Amino acid sequence: MSTSISGSACSSLFHLHHFNTCKKLPRRRSYSANCNKGDGNGVEFENEKKKLYLGMDFGTSGARYALIDHQGNIYAQGKRDYPLYMKEEKMDWIQSWKDTLFLLLDDVPVSLRPIVASIAIDGTSATTIIMDSKSEEPLSRPFLYNESCPDALPLVKSIAPTNHTVCSGSSTLCKLVAWWNSYDSSNESVVLLHQADWLLWLLHGKLGVSDYNNALKVGYDPEMDSYPSWLLSQPYSHLLPSVQEPGTKIGCMKEDIRTQFGYPKDCLICTGTTDSIAAFLAARATQPGKAVTSLGSTLAIKLLSTRRVEDARFGVYSHRLGDKWLVGGASNTGGAVLRQLFTDEQLEKLSEQINPLEASPLDYYPLQAVGERFPVADPKMEPRLHPRPANDVEYLHGILESIARIEAKGYNLLKDLGANPVEEVITSGGGSKNAKWTKIRERVLGLPVCRANQTEAAYGAALLAMKGACGNTTFD
Repeated sequence: MSTSISGSACSSLFHLHHFNTCKKLPRRRSYSANCNKGDGNGVEFENEKKKLYLGMDFGTSGARYALIDHQGNIYAQGKRDYPLYMKEEKMDWIQSWKDTLFLLLDDVPVSLRPIVASIAIDGTSATTIIMDSKSEEPLSRPFLYNESCPDALPLVKSIAPTNHTVCSGSSTLCKLVAWWNSYDSSNESVVLLHQADWLLWLLHGKLGVSDYNNALKVGYDPEMDSYPSWLLSQPYSHLLPSVQEPGTKIGCMKEDIRTQFGYPKDCLICTGTTDSIAAFLAARATQPGKAVTSLGSTLAIKLLSTRRVEDARFGVYSHRLGDKWLVGGASNTGGAVLRQLFTDEQLEKLSEQINPLEASPLDYYPLQAVGERFPVADPKMEPRLHPRPANDVEYLHGILESIARIEAKGYNLLKDLGANPVEEVITSGGGSKNAKWTKIRERVLGLPVCRANQTEAAYGAALLAMKGACGNTTFD
């Protein structure tokens, strides 16, 4: 079922050990095309026949791209914030994501576009779009990754196995059931797509293709490589997309887009994955017991385990990764809360004054809004950010330490549920740049913590694009 990468130029996606996982890198600027020899962030462009692989990461607050060669060297990278479009007094995410996709395609240096061999995209987990396959238009606004549909949960629990991954109000299946019960469900030409599926469809034009990482929360069983019978027997099962392994060739880029932006006619579009899994791939954690914490707008943890662990009571689920499992969960706490309270400049200056060796007595549960997914699945959990001390250094210290406690609780929970014990935590995302926070987390976790060599999910998506271009799996 899995597809391996053959040839020296296409070493196994999950077993590239020659990169230093915890090498410290300088901060990179956005919209840069680095074409000078250096530390792996840029290389000299000499061979006109060289192939490059483009990965895009569509996160919660913006999107990034990374363009790499088969050795993992970055030729270009950049980012875009999502444009703020309003429709009927609500954010028009569909138009914003679409425009951002085309902006990133245009941000890739013109001189490098003709040698882009393949593209893959990751998106936020459980972000759901219901499409009309005839009109090719969405039938409702998207259901976002952190959106809960508690009214659909009783029905989902009545059909799914106890404590299954879908038995959470924010699961894709709950969103599908909520749509099914609220809209005109008599339309047969309807298909469910995840955010990454929809963005990739814009490029390849084959509606209804997903990957088994994104499809996990709609009920797909990656171990059996199929949808379970309890799901296929439901009246809305015809909405479910076909599922492929991440990094599988779907088809070539549509001609109109290819000619508009100057990409080659044989540029392949490949199935993607979720943003947190792409970040894990970028970190190159290859041994059981290695874990990756993604500190972006939200907190996501992933642990490589030989055992599959799932329990919807705690928001715990397992993604398949080759012959192993990525066990973890995603919390609603994270950097987005910090940005509500401090500017980037304030965060940097206040962090410098924190003593990470001292424990903070403040006990918070930092959330942007009501509701938590992991390590407790509670749609009614209230944010807790008070009392606020007069000293902002103490306040930030308390918040950073409280997020670290949530992280620790998450890893302890995974161990209690049967996953491999954590031996080392590698950090990706924007929070990985905060050295004081890293020291706080080391103390709270009681584990070695380091920053990944590559911290961006876009790099992991580029690895999937490489896998698709070099593997033998095709989707017709």
